[in-house]
Amino acid sequence: MSDIPPESSLIEYPCAFPIKVMGARVEGFVEAIVHVARRFDPGFDPASVEQRPSRGGNYLGLTITVTATSRAQLDELYRTLSTHPMVKVVL
Repeated sequence: MSDIPPESSLIEYPCAFPIKVMGARVEGFVEAIVHVARRFDPGFDPASVEQRPSRGGNYLGLTITVTATSRAQLDELYRTLSTHPMVKVVL
């Protein structure tokens, strides 16, 4: 992975960074994602999670907004979410 110099980044850190996460609408999904978010952003507020059920009600879309402090932090957060067994898609 190549490191992008801070002056070349399109993101100014720290910043509020929204991430969309989709998974099956099952008990514990929201709590699991909040747990991951808090690992990367200790000040993450669970009340800020936006939830949108799918049309058929089988899936749940979440938007979490974390305080991004670096490209490495975001990369690792995306990797952790993408490999979580309850997560289908991360955008």
